[in-house]
Amino acid sequence: MVRGKVEMKRIENPASRQVTFSKRRNGLLKKAYELSVLCDAEVALIIFSQKGRLYEFSSSNMQKSIEKYLERAREERGNDQVEQRMQLQYLKHEAALMKKKIELLENSQRKLLGQNLGAYSLQELHETENQLQRSLHSVRARKALLFKEETEKLLAKEKLLLEENSKLRQKCELREAERGSQSQTTLSSEVVTELFIGPPTTRNAQDFSTFTHK
Repeated sequence: MVRGKVEMKRIENPASRQVTFSKRRNGLLKKAYELSVLCDAEVALIIFSQKGRLYEFSSSNMQKSIEKYLERAREERGNDQVEQRMQLQYLKHEAALMKKKIELLENSQRKLLGQNLGAYSLQELHETENQLQRSLHSVRARKALLFKEETEKLLAKEKLLLEENSKLRQKCELREAERGSQSQTTLSSEVVTELFIGPPTTRNAQDFSTFTHK
């Protein structure tokens, strides 16, 4: 189970705050003494209470420990300054190299654009011409490749559309055939019945007369 981070804040009650200060101060002094004895470390501890009262512990001499700390701090700051100067020199060197590269690129660009060619020799112009031809060849090759890929995509899309069109045509023909078959079946199954009321027609009368004479 992971416990949440306990938020620490100032104890508002003065009496409770003083009791806590005394307990934590004594515990901190005890830990400093144990650290100096168990680990043979030079430990110096300084505590000021809220009212400005001083509590301190030193495993050797407090003044010497403070002087050693100040000296080491000056050395660290000096090392930081040296490192900063070295870093600054490195950045200046990199900036100079980058500036030269930019100048070379700008000169090359002006050559390719045909600008300020009067300052270049015949050999430099010849090299520039060859470079332009190589660049043009690369551009044309890339253009041809892209055109080929685009053509292949369009042909594949056309083939897919033709296949879909053929399937749709077959479905339409099948539906038309089914509709025609259903229409013929409906016509053949229909029976027409006529009901006559009144005297027989002329044809029926003649047939009746012939039948009686026989």
